[in-house]
Amino acid sequence: MKNILKLSLLLILFSGMTLFGQTTTKVQSTLVSIGMQSPNFSYEISKGEKGKISDLKGKVVLINFFATWCGPCKIELPKVQTEIWNKHKSNPKFSMLTFGREHTWSEVDKFKLDNGFQFPFYPDPKRGVFSKFATELIPRSFLLDEDGKIIYMSEGFKEDHFNELVKLIDSRL
Repeated sequence: MKNILKLSLLLILFSGMTLFGQTTTKVQSTLVSIGMQSPNFSYEISKGEKGKISDLKGKVVLINFFATWCGPCKIELPKVQTEIWNKHKSNPKFSMLTFGREHTWSEVDKFKLDNGFQFPFYPDPKRGVFSKFATELIPRSFLLDEDGKIIYMSEGFKEDHFNELVKLIDSRL
């Protein structure tokens, strides 16, 4: 009986150390926060032509990261089309950057065509842009104000968070 009690105590102690170790070694996947200036980056706006985020200063900018294989992305992007892009695409104070994380031009162009999306898609084949914002997890959205500060960010897709984003964009434009 004493051996069972000792073994039980050891298991409890070991379990606590393991849990403690996991929580203290967890990597933070988001590298930016609300109120921070957007990281500076350049991206390919068309094959061979570069753009910079600083070129969009003065606009409200929605930055979205997705992957063609991502289930939540496939739920979010049609809503981005209907509830954000269709509403604000003609507003000169709005811009949207949708990056295919680890995708090439041919992959994002095919995905856009296959799904009937009208908004601009850009490749981020080596996570060059994504890695300035986060280390993992998609979809991700970041909303920048006219000064380039992050005013909203989300990870994954949740209907209530998306509705909050839509309301915030509507109020800024």
